[in-house]
Amino acid sequence: MDPGDVDEFLDLYEIVAAEKRYIGAEAPIDRARKREQFLERLASDRWGSLVAIDTDGVIIGQIGLKNMNGLIEVGMLVAPDMRGRGIGSELLTAGLDWARLRHAHKMTLQLWPDNEAARRLYAKFGFVEEGYLKRQWKRRNGEIWDAIVMGLQL
Repeated sequence: MDPGDVDEFLDLYEIVAAEKRYIGAEAPIDRARKREQFLERLASDRWGSLVAIDTDGVIIGQIGLKNMNGLIEVGMLVAPDMRGRGIGSELLTAGLDWARLRHAHKMTLQLWPDNEAARRLYAKFGFVEEGYLKRQWKRRNGEIWDAIVMGLQL
């Protein structure tokens, strides 16, 4: 992702956040704050943000990677109408390449327990379930959701 891509990416981010079921963010998002955060991350060598684009050059997916001393924390999203087409696999492959170029030893992520498609995708790449976090993430409506931790030794 380049700084010029941030506003277009935030459009997609807001769409996925509005679904309230795949990522931790919830709509409405504070676009100004998120824009500033993403620009700071793009300027940092500890963060990576890779995007998938369609044939028209439109961003249809993103993988965010945070390098914490060789431990890579992963977050990923794909446009609703593009799911099931291999976009997540392509993003994850690119993310693994990014991590290996930085000599990372492990990748880790969290996902909601009912996100079966994501669980299958990560398992296909060798990620294993390492833990279950009960009542981990508080949502705007007051609910507190569980999360599954998955990891992959590189």
